[in-house]
Formats: sequence, structure tokens, C-alpha cells
Amino acid sequence: MTRLIVAAGGGGDAVAAAMLDAALYGGETPAVVLTYAWDRLLVDPMPGPRGPANFTGLRPLTRSAQAVPADAAPIAPAGSMLPRLAAELPQTFALIDPHHGAEGMVRQLEELVQHLEPESVDLLDVGGDILAQGDEPTLRSPLADALTLAACCELNFPVRLLVAGPGLDGELPADALRDRLGRVALTLTAEHVQPVSSVLEWHPSEATAMLAAAARGARGLCEVRDAGLPVPLTDEGPVVHEVDLDETLNRNQLARAVLATENLHEVEQHSREICGFSEIDYERNKASWLGRQAAQKLDPKAVLRQLDEFQTDAQGRGITHTTFRRLTEAFGLSGSQRQELRELLLNSRPEQYQAPLWHIPSEA
Repeated sequence: MTRLIVAAGGGGDAVAAAMLDAALYGGETPAVVLTYAWDRLLVDPMPGPRGPANFTGLRPLTRSAQAVPADAAPIAPAGSMLPRLAAELPQTFALIDPHHGAEGMVRQLEELVQHLEPESVDLLDVGGDILAQGDEPTLRSPLADALTLAACCELNFPVRLLVAGPGLDGELPADALRDRLGRVALTLTAEHVQPVSSVLEWHPSEATAMLAAAARGARGLCEVRDAGLPVPLTDEGPVVHEVDLDETLNRNQLARAVLATENLHEVEQHSREICGFSEIDYERNKASWLGRQAAQKLDPKAVLRQLDEFQTDAQGRGITHTTFRRLTEAFGLSGSQRQELRELLLNSRPEQYQAPLWHIPSEA
């Protein structure tokens, strides 16, 4: 029997969906994972999510839903991790197209349910920002989650909402989410991470990296994103909760507002009105800024000096871990240099690698 898992925010949620598929269902018949092609500027220099027109080689599943196979490719200058995920993982990755709003996404879901006749449909969010009201000052990326929540609530098929690693996305703290979470569906372990361990070596997702690290036993305080947000790694990190879908919709003002939207521009406008911003506007501004920056060559000696300075400062803030995305941006490097930086650090100081995070020692 086929299962359908909707990755609420795209990016690393798709990797987490593959991990959850194996952990919850055994992975004997790999699930179909419906996900955005939205890998942020570290991978894709174009702001916002990609649609079918941004790819070659997509495989039609239904009239409005297409799979991203291993031999698909984003059309330059767009970038996407989905073809590589399809090459390395057994799940089928289907592309969410948000450009026709929530109504278009409901059509995609309805067609997939009719075509696949799945045994179950899960909506998965890593971190829990899908549980937001919309006006919290720490929210950074509510748009994608609100859209998938709205679409799943309109689907005439039971949908189970799962939140993995409360607080790990660095948006809503775990304490604020505690009374919104339902029963524990699963606590992830190192064994559950194994099916996606090779992907975590190259995928830039921070929340899913912390989810995997927490499942492997990492504890402490992890610094993430360009802003250097501190995210606690606790015993709650590897826990997956089941959450009431209708209560979540009733709480999420943005999700309710976008229920009848027919294009992404409407969704953005609702986000500006309710949340005070559109994360795609943020990406537009950042992409423009990055486009004016001159590319720097990675100088190994200079990078290691920067690392020492960064770690000394981080120790003073009580930071025990960080991500390679955070280091890339802190050192003023481009997203395309992230892997080169990672290889340099692993070759220079392999003892500090606590996969897939970088461990900062308590002493210099």
C-alpha cells in the first residue's frame, strides 16, 4: 500500500519525511513525498519556490502533479536538491506547485489521492512553526507551512499532522509549543537516521540536521542561520508528536486566510498583512544584496583563523554546536562554497565533526 507524506516546508522537511517513512512504516513500500522545490538562497539564487516550468525531465503523475526523478534538472539559474534526493533515496518526490495558491495545491492533493489510493496521508513539519498563530515576533518562514496546512485541511481524506523536533527550526521555542502538541508518535534514534545519513552529508537543511543529531544523542546549544540563532538540543529534539489538524488551522491565522487563494501573490499579500512580512520579500532583498557581493576565493589558512575566532566568540555565548550553513555565511562565503568549506574543516579537524553538525569544544 502506498503512503503519501506532505513535507510542510520543503527543503529539509523532505529529508525528514524519508526518515520518518522508514521509521514509522518500515520503508518496504517507499512513500510518495509531496514537497516544495524551495531550497533557499544557499542552493537556489532565485527567491521563492520553484514550479514545474523551472525543471526539465519531470515525470507526470496526474494532470497537475509531477514527480522529480533523478534525471530531472533545474533550469539555470534555478537550483534544487530534489533530483539528487531522488537519486539517493527510494521515495518518490512529487513537486508541490504553490503558484496557483491553496486551491491549486488542493487539486494536486486530490489528484494524487485518487491516483495513488494511499493507505495514509501525513503532513510533516520539522520544528513546529506550522503551529504558529502568525503574529509571533520570532517567526521567519510561515508561508510554506501555512499553505500546505490550508491545502491539507481542504482535502477530503484523513490527514495526520506530525511535528518532529519541536523548536528545532529556531522560530517558536519548544516551551511555547508544549501545550499545542499531542501524543508522542515516535522518538527517533540513531538507527532511524541511518537511511538518510548519506544525504545529511551534503544537504544544507539546518532543522533536519539538528533533528538527526539529536536522535544520535547530541545535546547542547546549536547556532544557526545567518542571524546566529541559538537552538537548544534537548531530549525533546528527536521526538515526533501527533497534532490535531483542525485545532492547528483554527490557530494559524495565515493558513485560514489563504484557504481560497488562487495564486502565490495573494498568499504573499496575506502574509504581509498577518505576519508583517513575506519571507519571499526577504529572499528577494537578500538575493539582490548577494548579487552585488564579489565572489571570494576560499583561503584555507584564513578560514581556519576565522574558525578559531568564531569558536572563541561562540564559547562565550555557550554555543556547543553549529551548522555548516551558519559557518559559510559567518565567514562571508557563498552557498556554492559550503561543501568546499565542509571538506576543509573535516580534513583539518575531524574530531570536531558530530554528524551532521560541527561541534565547538568547551575550551579553545
